[in-house]
Amino acid sequence: MTQNPQLDLASNFVHYTDKNIFLTGKAGTGKTTFLHNLKKSSLKRMAVVAPTGVAAINAGGVTIHSFFQLPFGPFIPGNKDIQLKRFPKDKINLIKSLDLLVIDEISMVRADTLDNIDDVLRRFKDHSKPFGGLQLLMIGDLHQLSPVVKDQDWQILRDYYSNLFFFNSRALQKTSHVSIELKHIYRQSDSFFIDLLNRVRENRIDQEVLSQLNSRYIKDFKPADDEGYITLTTHNNTAVEINELKLLEIKEKSHTFKATLEGDFPEYTFPTALELEIKPGAQVMFAKNDPSKDRLFYNGKIGKVSKIQDGIIYVKCPSDLIEIAVEPLEWSNIKYELNAETKEVTEKVIGRFIQYPLKLAWAITIHKSQGLTFEKAIIDANAAFAHGQVYVALSRCKSFEGLVLKSEIAFSSIRTDGTVATYTKEASNNEPDDRHLRSSKSDFQRALLFELFDFSNIKTKFFYLKKTAEDHSNSVSAKLIERLAEIKKSVEEGIYEVSDAFKKQLTGLFKPEDLPEEDSSLQQRVQKACTYFIEKIDQELWVPMQTLNIESDNKAVRTSLKDASEALSKEVFIKQGLMKVGIAGFNTLSYLQNKTNIELDYISLSATKPVKTTEAPEEILHAELFTRVRTWRNNLASEQNVPVYIVLPQKALIEVVNRMPSSRTELEMIKGIGKMKVQRYGDEILSMITEYCNKKGIQRSAMQIPLKEEKIKVDTKQISFDLYKEGKSIAEIAVLRGFSPVTIEGHLAHYVSSGKVSVFDLVSKLKVAKITAYLFENPGQKTGEVKVALGDEISYGDIKAVMNHLTFVNAEPV
Repeated sequence: MTQNPQLDLASNFVHYTDKNIFLTGKAGTGKTTFLHNLKKSSLKRMAVVAPTGVAAINAGGVTIHSFFQLPFGPFIPGNKDIQLKRFPKDKINLIKSLDLLVIDEISMVRADTLDNIDDVLRRFKDHSKPFGGLQLLMIGDLHQLSPVVKDQDWQILRDYYSNLFFFNSRALQKTSHVSIELKHIYRQSDSFFIDLLNRVRENRIDQEVLSQLNSRYIKDFKPADDEGYITLTTHNNTAVEINELKLLEIKEKSHTFKATLEGDFPEYTFPTALELEIKPGAQVMFAKNDPSKDRLFYNGKIGKVSKIQDGIIYVKCPSDLIEIAVEPLEWSNIKYELNAETKEVTEKVIGRFIQYPLKLAWAITIHKSQGLTFEKAIIDANAAFAHGQVYVALSRCKSFEGLVLKSEIAFSSIRTDGTVATYTKEASNNEPDDRHLRSSKSDFQRALLFELFDFSNIKTKFFYLKKTAEDHSNSVSAKLIERLAEIKKSVEEGIYEVSDAFKKQLTGLFKPEDLPEEDSSLQQRVQKACTYFIEKIDQELWVPMQTLNIESDNKAVRTSLKDASEALSKEVFIKQGLMKVGIAGFNTLSYLQNKTNIELDYISLSATKPVKTTEAPEEILHAELFTRVRTWRNNLASEQNVPVYIVLPQKALIEVVNRMPSSRTELEMIKGIGKMKVQRYGDEILSMITEYCNKKGIQRSAMQIPLKEEKIKVDTKQISFDLYKEGKSIAEIAVLRGFSPVTIEGHLAHYVSSGKVSVFDLVSKLKVAKITAYLFENPGQKTGEVKVALGDEISYGDIKAVMNHLTFVNAEPV
């Protein structure tokens, strides 16, 4: 714990909740220090990004645009036509592994940029949650530098945003983010000056405040060279001009030091000059903190070059007794990587910039001074053009006495955006406290427990695999469809129904006064439940899935089945792994870390898993013959450059092997072969069968030639209706017939139009009323149009049933 309650609160919200956090505070309140400490202490996998290259280097992170591969232009929310960039696998895995995203200098980040980040994160994490469910920590001060918006960008974006401050992000507005303001100021200790800065920051400026500020205006102020003043200007060309002229005035030998560049280090991220021209007597500013244990200098400290000797620049600072011997230091450009072994997000150095950590310091732009502290500064801010510039400049100074104004400040120069003031006031009035923190911890832990015992993702993936097999029943093994139906039945009884019941129990087990982690009785129930589900997942899902034969003679179908099976296996593997973690009891940070680790383990396992050799399906009676005929078929298809099912479909292949015809007539009886195939391939197929039978000593019996019978067409709707008339529920009919409840509802909806089934047996009264009202107001619309208008809570089956009901009602005699 620290002596700062806001810092402790922010730290706890980051570590123990999933809340998005805006960490703000006046200049000098320790926001940057908080970030550096967080990087050392956080157990969550995190990445740090910032809007500019220099800000990213200073924060020890990367730029937003490079990390998320964003285009430099406006992002239109909800635009489905946008060209999505392809992300490399390692970047996708990295994004998937993250628990926390830190955005530094958030005041400069545009709302559309934040929504673009949301779009990327939803693609690779949870598409149903803002920012893919990733926690955000946004650090910055809205009263300082604001987003840069070009006129042409605003012309495009003004229809989507009222302004482009980050808090107007559509994605962020869908979250209940908290704002925490650091209040203790470390930079200034003068209460008079602190109060003055606060009034500028909060737009509480009157004539008295302006007069107090302008009391520091000294006309034609020219300090002595050894006083160490730095001029803060609004424009870069003014700062460059001042520094160059001052350097020319010194009648000493000029020395130029060129930086060493290694690897990837873009020019826009250079922390100081690539070619540093300097002379004895030059006023300089340190551009980096002293990495040694002596801590002789810090970023922003000002001094004068006393001498340059043997590759060392000696700098004397006004407050120091001795000179500082300055040698080149290194800045690193990093990128984030996921360590395959440790599963940790690591920083890989991809470029280095090696230079003396010095800049000419007679002048600097206000923009580049952000985050720095000066003992003495001359401020030329009357031409301030951006919101917050004057406040940034004034707040760089440690004391009111060390501040000198080059020109008087006018009301028009002190710009504070009214929208910012409103947002800041609301955030301040709703700042979280310890009770809010505990509630957020509890909500987060409960959500994770519900997630642990929720099988909806597995259910969805299994449904898709089963449906893919059923939709292509002509080209897959009949045994596969049969096995999937068996697995579905056992999983529904042994896992889905039990998990639904246990989640209801969980709700009753949660105690308002206790965190789930701290509730020993709840922990015992969780441990027992995990033990139960581990065994069930293994027996009912994992082991049966390993024996499924998902072969097909149709390449596209085989690929679809493989992808569906792989997606299901991954979900089952993760769920089983998390249940094993839960046996030791539930712990938030452990759960989060293991969730990602298990997913990464599965990715590694899949990458190294040997290719499964294709074996004969379970229903094959003669595996050796099956392999022989299939190899012949595959080779022939390859020679003819046609799909294998053109030569011999999978179902026909299985029947040939199981029934072993002994003549062309018998061969022709097998469905899927026909006269043409018998003429082309019959002799070769019969020859392989005969050879196999002779080898195995098998006596073949003649195949029975069935008499042609008139096929009786089965009315599947009628069967469902008959069961319904017997008093069976939709769920019971679905189980008996091996269909989904939605399919049975569709069968029964057919009978609504004749009045044989009541619409209210299939659809709730509320939904009937809603659909009916819409249809009356919008006559002639098709089912799909109605579905789009009414949203996800209304199904196609609901709409069809109501339409049939209205048909019946309108057909009744008056």
